[in-house]
Amino acid sequence: MLSTIELAKILGISRIAVFKKIKSGEIKAQKAGRNFVISRSDLAKILGNTLSEEKKRDIEKSVKKTIKEYGETLKLLGKE
Repeated sequence: MLSTIELAKILGISRIAVFKKIKSGEIKAQKAGRNFVISRSDLAKILGNTLSEEKKRDIEKSVKKTIKEYGETLKLLGKE
């Protein structure tokens, strides 16, 4: 587990900014007494090193739409 202070140092932001991200739901945290703790397993997600399933679906949808709309153009560009 990471404290808010440790996470702030890792992210290079203030402790208050970490609290704001926790409150907005951007960072998942658990209450431990009067403090919040963040699971180390969530660190990659917080740092943006992983894609959520929702984001993967959005990317796949965008790629399919682009291929559908611009497929011929992309083929011609690939031949250059």
